Amino acid sequence: MSLRLTPLTTALALAFIAPVTTFAQTAGNNAAEQKDGQALPTVTVNASADASAEGLQTPYAGGQVARGGRVGILGNKDFLDTPFNSIAYTEQLIKDQQAKGVGDVLLNDPTIRVTRGYGNYQESYMIRGFITNSDDLAYNGLYGLLPRQYVAAEMLERVEVFRGASAFLNGATPGGNAIGGTINLLPKRAGTDPITSVSLGVESGGQLYAAADIGRRFGPEDRVGLRVNAVRRAGGTAISNENRELNMGTIGLDYRGNSFRLSADIGVQEYDLTSTRPSVRIATAPAGYVPAAPSASSNYGQKWFYSNERDIFGTVRGEWDLSDNITSWFALGMRQGTENNSLATPNVNSTNGNFTSNRFDNSREDQVWTGEVGVRGKFNTGGVKHSVSASASSYWQDSRNAYAMALGTATTGNLYSPTQSAQPSLDFFGGSLASPQTTIKTQLSSIALADTLSVLDERLQLSLGARYQRLKTINYDYNTHLQSDYYNDGTVTPVAGLLYKLTKEVSLYGNYIEGLQPGTKVSDTTATNFGAMLAPYKSKQKEIGVKYDAGKVGLTVALFTIEKPNVITTGPTATPTYTTSGKQENNGVEIGAFGEPMRGLRLLAGLTLLDAKQKRTQNGTYDGKDAIGTAKTMANVGADWDIPGVHGLTVNSRVIYTSKQYADSANTQAIPAWTRIDLGARYMAEIGGKVVTLRGGIQNVANRNYWESAGGSSALGYLVQGAPRTFVTSASVDF
Repeated sequence: MSLRLTPLTTALALAFIAPVTTFAQTAGNNAAEQKDGQALPTVTVNASADASAEGLQTPYAGGQVARGGRVGILGNKDFLDTPFNSIAYTEQLIKDQQAKGVGDVLLNDPTIRVTRGYGNYQESYMIRGFITNSDDLAYNGLYGLLPRQYVAAEMLERVEVFRGASAFLNGATPGGNAIGGTINLLPKRAGTDPITSVSLGVESGGQLYAAADIGRRFGPEDRVGLRVNAVRRAGGTAISNENRELNMGTIGLDYRGNSFRLSADIGVQEYDLTSTRPSVRIATAPAGYVPAAPSASSNYGQKWFYSNERDIFGTVRGEWDLSDNITSWFALGMRQGTENNSLATPNVNSTNGNFTSNRFDNSREDQVWTGEVGVRGKFNTGGVKHSVSASASSYWQDSRNAYAMALGTATTGNLYSPTQSAQPSLDFFGGSLASPQTTIKTQLSSIALADTLSVLDERLQLSLGARYQRLKTINYDYNTHLQSDYYNDGTVTPVAGLLYKLTKEVSLYGNYIEGLQPGTKVSDTTATNFGAMLAPYKSKQKEIGVKYDAGKVGLTVALFTIEKPNVITTGPTATPTYTTSGKQENNGVEIGAFGEPMRGLRLLAGLTLLDAKQKRTQNGTYDGKDAIGTAKTMANVGADWDIPGVHGLTVNSRVIYTSKQYADSANTQAIPAWTRIDLGARYMAEIGGKVVTLRGGIQNVANRNYWESAGGSSALGYLVQGAPRTFVTSASVDF
């Protein structure tokens, strides 16, 4: 890997070294105090990624999900105390299911379906019928710090899913998406018990796997924690001729003081794809035609396809108790990333599966800085309890891009009889692939204030707040490098959440919250408002729900509606006026169940019913039609069962169902409904004084050929094929 020593990487190193120095000095000072016979105050070590005093929310019965998670500026909350719908998947679930990346974890979620970015291999997620790209994943509460294409699961303690709009809670995302939900990833921390774990594995296609996980606590009262993770995956996959290579290493530190807590992370990830199977566009094929999915293991990509990504990233987060009732916090994050790709999307143009494709190469370099400061306090006014939070945040990104295309030479092929073609020569360039220059600068800043008012012994809670967000982007020409476009606008996004605890086990809630996307500049020279900067797009969500904690089983039900504005034109065709009066409306019901209903049987299941409609489209052409890439019904049922009478043996299964999805706005092209079944088992035993865990799994047991998703990026429909039957095995030894 080649990462230049820039001010960013230098700052990352300094940000990482600073807490180490602090830890060492503190441990030394504490040791000196003990020598002098001075007693240290007792500190309860409860490692937390976000340096909060309460630490992570505890796992729920069964250990697959947590009792709650981060709710943006409101902090960590139990699911019964949150007027929103969210879930947090645990490290235990990640290990037991042998999840390789974030998308593998989210296969358990009935509100999410995993897809790709348009024309590339970027992992993306459809949440409540809206796309969330991996650009907009949060890392310990901060956006833009993680690798854009794919994130290895081995670095993660929790995968927290917030369902719904979240502009107030988390601020606008840098990618301008995440209307239907956000995903926050928490890094691992050293726990109370030492960890030394080594894992080896193999999967279909010859993909080899090796990982190490080491955690220790040091110093007086174990105040200092260190967690190190490393993983390598390399080799083929169950898809013919496809190769993947992943190298990842992370280091996490934390310090637990009497009134001050600190955490820091630094990570490096390399992710290389070769001869990877692409997504498919339905180009000039007859109306209503969707090709049948080819063999699940076939590869209609070219051997010269590749996608390489290199990232170094880090965060520092601290929390300081100013008094018993007031706590301040800060967070800083940085990333340097590079990407290089050579791609070509097949455009199917006949009913027999013939396609054409054009080579497209691109290179990208990102530098990201982001930070947040805030304060949280508690006080009473009469019989009303207040929990007030205020924060200010800033995000800065410099993105350097270049691209090239082979417009003069198109390759041809067939989905059902793949052949190899020579790599066409590039003949159209946007910048220099060898030295990309800045094409876009993104600057986001915001201030937020929230108050949660509680009465009736905190059974009735009202959360109110507002965030002022300023969105600024500057675009530059690929070749001249001169400024070509400028956007700078701001707006306020409010929130109102009401929660009533009917009993200790039952919570009723409702919320109003908004999503936020930057507006666009009108570039049509014939428009009456040419050059105008449209106001930021504000999506509006209303939701009501109920949550039930039966002790061993948790149940959630949510009903929601989200209205998202779209750009359309009004007036004469020759002199149109661009407005944001278009609309998409998504209405849905989400039902979830998790826990351990009986000893040794763990359950994770859910159902989503979604009605995603285009409401106000250009000239009413698509009014009442379903939105692209949205399924009306999504269901998941997962079970994990300890076999009675065989100590240490556990079997598991998962069924995923997704109804049909449309690939075009006119709803003439649809992919069929699909069902996927996964099976697995693990056996844990003590061998030679070491705990050994053997795991095995079969994904897509029936080896079904199916289209997994129909895109979802704006109004662009594209087909992503599901993976074939894949065998995954691993052995872990805990020393």
